[in-house]
Amino acid sequence: MAVILLIEDDRIISAALSRSLTDAGHLVRAAGTAVDALKMVNDDRPDLVILDLGLPDIDGADALRMMRSVSDVPVIVATARRGEGEIIKLLNLGADDYVTKPFSAGHILARVNAVLRRHKAPEQEQREINVGTLTIQPHKRQATLDGAPLRLTRREFDVLQYLAERAGRVVSRRELMTQVWQQAHIGEEQTIDVHISWLRRKLGETAAQPRFLVTVRGVGVMMVEPS
Repeated sequence: MAVILLIEDDRIISAALSRSLTDAGHLVRAAGTAVDALKMVNDDRPDLVILDLGLPDIDGADALRMMRSVSDVPVIVATARRGEGEIIKLLNLGADDYVTKPFSAGHILARVNAVLRRHKAPEQEQREINVGTLTIQPHKRQATLDGAPLRLTRREFDVLQYLAERAGRVVSRRELMTQVWQQAHIGEEQTIDVHISWLRRKLGETAAQPRFLVTVRGVGVMMVEPS
């Protein structure tokens, strides 16, 4: 059983989807606005979100962007927008999957089950990663520094985990883009540099005075254990 947050302002569609998800054994929470949904994501910590883009208060794409700033919960976007550019934009904003309207109950249930399977951590990923006083728990997607929790965005956590798993090895921008961003071409090196900068700030360091993240000019960045 998974706790699913259904964000849909059409009451008829919401009721029908809730019934189908409940019949499949899931616990469903429903929200009709982006504001209510963002509060529920933060307070209730659902296992998965189904997000309709046509919300009455905030555009669904903006709601997704705001959601990703506070949570890494898997998100399936439900949209009537079929353009490839729009779909690519949503996936780059952090959507894990999408369905285009109209869709059947069987279709959405299959997508839900597939996304939940992908996000269920295998046993080998249950281990902690320790680099000095930095501790990362991949299965909980939590990190602490000197015993204090780090507030990281989804992408910041992914980058931090990837570098920590390869501590002592230089990781290039291209590798980060293909393995973390899962894009074949870099295109926006500045995006990676910005995320590294944000991580440095949260780790209490700067590029000039690194503690964990050492830049190797012209090559990439390396996670090290502070001396």
